[in-house]
Amino acid sequence: MTHRKLTGKIVAATHNKGKLVELEELLGPHGLEVVAAGALGLPEPEETGDTFEANALIKSRTAAKLSGLPALADDSGLCVEGLGGAPGIYSARWANGGDFGAAMERIRQELEARATLRPWRAWFVSALAISWPDGHDETFEGRVDGELNFPPRGTAGFGYDPIFTPEGHERSFGEMISLEKHGLPADGSQALSHRARAFQRLERACL
Repeated sequence: MTHRKLTGKIVAATHNKGKLVELEELLGPHGLEVVAAGALGLPEPEETGDTFEANALIKSRTAAKLSGLPALADDSGLCVEGLGGAPGIYSARWANGGDFGAAMERIRQELEARATLRPWRAWFVSALAISWPDGHDETFEGRVDGELNFPPRGTAGFGYDPIFTPEGHERSFGEMISLEKHGLPADGSQALSHRARAFQRLERACL
């Protein structure tokens, strides 16, 4: 497959402030001008896909069509082994208007109700999609495995970060600074977060 190079101005097709910050930090070193979907007045499309990739493409294609610019979208979520992979693509909906505290508590309660044995295994998935106004798309996916920790720890990051401790680490994503969580290693080794791992694949192909 021949990948298309990404240059110039790009729309970050998200209304999530946490995701926007991470995408800006990842794209910044490449000299791209990043404009947020919200700054352009673009709507949030309904996410009707049944996979992370499908939902990322809905967002990137909508933003590219309406803005006339290449658009980058992320769809990501937390998958819990003991809950059959839930909340998964419904991670944001479990938060019911952004209340991730309640969503994290729901996960704990459901795991305890099922008498699921610890450690509670889980993984984060991120699907990145780039769409151009002419209909060309590129998609990249990243995953990081770990386990859940309760009570939630740390106030850094966003979403479910305070209850997720990645494999090989003792601190949760909520206790890690931004650079530690999704910084790209200078030696080319694998990044830590799911979004950074997906971005490494995007970077090799399109930047």
